[in-house]
Amino acid sequence: MSAVLRKPKTFKMRSLHSEKKFGVAGRSYEEVLRKGCQHLQLPIPGSRLCLYEDGTELTGDYFWSAPDNSELMLLTAGQTWQGFVSDISRFLSVFQEPHAGVIQAARQLLSDEKAPLRQKLLADLLGTVSENITAETRAEDPPWFEGLESRFRSKSGYLRYSCESRIRSYLREVTSGASLLGAEAREEYLQLVGSMQQKLQAAQYNSSYFDRGAKAGRRLCTPEGWFSCQGPFDVDDCTSRHSINPYSNRESRVLFSTWNLDHVIEKKRAVVPALAAAVHNAEGREVDWEYFYRLLFTLENLKLVHIACHKKTTHKLHCDPSRVYGAPAAPRRKRPARQRP
Repeated sequence: MSAVLRKPKTFKMRSLHSEKKFGVAGRSYEEVLRKGCQHLQLPIPGSRLCLYEDGTELTGDYFWSAPDNSELMLLTAGQTWQGFVSDISRFLSVFQEPHAGVIQAARQLLSDEKAPLRQKLLADLLGTVSENITAETRAEDPPWFEGLESRFRSKSGYLRYSCESRIRSYLREVTSGASLLGAEAREEYLQLVGSMQQKLQAAQYNSSYFDRGAKAGRRLCTPEGWFSCQGPFDVDDCTSRHSINPYSNRESRVLFSTWNLDHVIEKKRAVVPALAAAVHNAEGREVDWEYFYRLLFTLENLKLVHIACHKKTTHKLHCDPSRVYGAPAAPRRKRPARQRP
């Protein structure tokens, strides 16, 4: 059937920077493009049409195959469209650097909204756009510090304290492991723990793990303060892509306290008992306390995990028996006796 006898195809059309749609009909690609450009007062040379859904470019050959009432984007020279992905990207960019009008509009919508799901989505978006991530001091972001002691004057300072508190609690648990031993072995055990404590003090209890201002190899977050879940102990990554920025607002700071620094080889079930057994069975050998130190207090055996990724089942992992004791010192060779002339 010739194009002249066919019923005109109808489309909904809009330009790249407008949400307003209008109807247009035509019997050819050229006719629809011309009408669209006339309506939007855009130049025909260099302009083209593509499907809103996936960015497929409409051509003369594809024109009659396109579904009726398809939504079209009219693009001028240099403009691109990738479908829904482009719309989502534009939406995210609005909330990445929002202006006062966006925040006010979101607040107005939330105040009028009754549906629980939409309320939650709006509240989450409003919380996101209201974040003050770049602020660091109490003077710059007073709401972030609500409920904290006055001695905390910077966000990084508080989060370093938070990390240090966790590491100190691990040290207390390790110290309590001395109760598993008799008096003589207990003294040796506590000496090893004392060496660990000295190393922790020198490293400021590895508090830099939560400090966005620390060097790249010493922190678990981006320079902006974003932390990503590292997944359960038995997988390499977090499939849910959990992330959080405790520097952003007070609520995120509080929620971050529910994230765990999880020991892959379990502290209480495996590492502490292995350390106690190593001291008990030393028989003159030197326990490699630095191996245990790395398992207990460093990222060699610690993973930062969202509470939903924190598996509390038995990990069934054990310390490496070949690393429990240090290498024995090589015997010194005796020099041959010098003969007198």
